[in-house]
Amino acid sequence: MRLRVPPNWFGVSLGLAGLATAWHAAGAELGTPTAVPDAIDILAAVVLLILGGLYALQGPRLVLADLRDPVQAPFVPLPAITAMMLAGALASESFAAGRALVVIFLAVTIAAGGWLLGQWTVGDPGQESVHPGYYLPTVAGGLVGAIMLSQVHLHALAVASFGIGIASWVLLGSVVLNRLITTKGLPGALQPVMAIELAPPALAGVAWFALGGRGTSPIAYAIGGYAVLMAVVQVRLAPVYLRLRFSPGFWAFTFSYAIAITWGLEWITRADPPGATAYAIAAITAITVFIGAIAARTVIALARGQFLRG
Repeated sequence: MRLRVPPNWFGVSLGLAGLATAWHAAGAELGTPTAVPDAIDILAAVVLLILGGLYALQGPRLVLADLRDPVQAPFVPLPAITAMMLAGALASESFAAGRALVVIFLAVTIAAGGWLLGQWTVGDPGQESVHPGYYLPTVAGGLVGAIMLSQVHLHALAVASFGIGIASWVLLGSVVLNRLITTKGLPGALQPVMAIELAPPALAGVAWFALGGRGTSPIAYAIGGYAVLMAVVQVRLAPVYLRLRFSPGFWAFTFSYAIAITWGLEWITRADPPGATAYAIAAITAITVFIGAIAARTVIALARGQFLRG
């Protein structure tokens, strides 16, 4: 039976890159060695290359079909977004190479996001096909771009990328929430993507800190308020998630929650509340155990032949 690798599987490498980002943020408060996030980044890169190779072997016809599919299309840019994050990490070792790759993969991400927005405009995907994954190409892509461009000291481009992410979030947010609230629920296989609702405010918060340097501001507090609201939504959805059978879609939880933890760690570092070190330890431990559990369950599924199915 021929192996089918859908684009949402790239959530595995994206989630690992998100965990590495959280560990980098924890280092500012805890002084943890960079070897930990570096090792996770290397693992994310290996997984990305493996999945990318398997996906490419399916041929360009299937890739184009995924780009036209209203459900799968939002996940197609994930390799470029992940590669952009890994390039930002590379910049700490080889600044010129990392900087160039951040710009290249941001360009790929924006091109894919623009193409998809145009496709959805003329293609009439239908309200029931819309899901929170629609944030990924432009909202997540733009905000991740702002964070990575700030790291490689391209401030003007970072601000422009931030604008793409925020404007896309404002425009798509009402569309996605309207679909979730007024249309019948997502099918079981797609329900984990509801975790992506937490990603835009968390990414926006991290990006704002990256653009503005140390300290807080009214805008940071405003973004933070909405992030807390979306975190409460996730608490309410926990019973829904607990009823789901494990699938590759569970990796949708990892990036969103890792970025939320990253945002929380950024706040801890800047606000320095009493017990800051304990909070930081609890936060990074929680997200590491959570993603580690999903990774372990994935390995078990692979061993049983339940993950890679044709």
